[in-house]
Amino acid sequence: MSGERADGASPDGLPPLREVIRAHGLAAKKSLGQNFILDLNLTRRIARAAGPLDGRTAVEVGPGPGGLTRALLLEGAARVVAVERDERCLPALAEIAARHPGRLDVHAGDALAADWRALVGSSGKKPVIVANLPYSVATLLLVGWLETEPWPPWFDRMVLMFQKEVAERIVAAPGSKAYGRLGVIAQWRASTRIVMTLKPEAFTPPPKVASAVVELIPRPVGNPPASVEVLGRVTAAAFGQRRKMLRVSLRQIVPNPEELLAAAGLRAEERAENLSVAEFARLAYIFERWPTEAAR
Repeated sequence: MSGERADGASPDGLPPLREVIRAHGLAAKKSLGQNFILDLNLTRRIARAAGPLDGRTAVEVGPGPGGLTRALLLEGAARVVAVERDERCLPALAEIAARHPGRLDVHAGDALAADWRALVGSSGKKPVIVANLPYSVATLLLVGWLETEPWPPWFDRMVLMFQKEVAERIVAAPGSKAYGRLGVIAQWRASTRIVMTLKPEAFTPPPKVASAVVELIPRPVGNPPASVEVLGRVTAAAFGQRRKMLRVSLRQIVPNPEELLAAAGLRAEERAENLSVAEFARLAYIFERWPTEAAR
């Protein structure tokens, strides 16, 4: 589908995004981690990566002037719930809402403090989260969604833009340089894959690094059913000193790591970067049930 008609107009009847930015004085703010995508063809590709949107609610964080918002609506989202911290963007988003009556709900505020279930509601199909995340808070937002309880979560899937380096950490395999705490938690909770990469020139202003879109589809509750909070604690200790053996790095959380590791069927001489996601989950499950006195 084309992003613009032959006469240069956008298919939703709204002005091209570059004109919207100029009209509302929406120069991207570095302090807010803003980098806008002006190409509607590209934003529609991102929207389509979230799967069929008909009848679904799409949750968007940091819509800015509304490039991806417009794409989500054009691709058939029944409703878009957008959270925007930059009040300068609200008039531009109001114009989109007026063009699509009843389909766009804009909430001014900090996404890190949002009550997502309250914003989205509980009717119909589970929502999808689709966002070109502000780079300054992208990882914090992702971890917050991954730590959602109860699990499986309130959303069906996430399709999120990150700096390419962060995206590679999310999907990294054991033994790789990028493998760490973020990858373990993400892959314990979801199946992950990079669906597209974007060069800096795709954005205005161009960031210094490439970007990538990651799809995360929630998994069922794992077996063993490790607590994601405890998994986070164990991986923080293990990767905090990633080049050291686990019998050393895990002393931050337990005085007798050798016994804990043996109970989990792991070698005390192993290093964090070589453990699989399942092995970390088993270690967290056993640690959570370890004698209280020993875990202090």
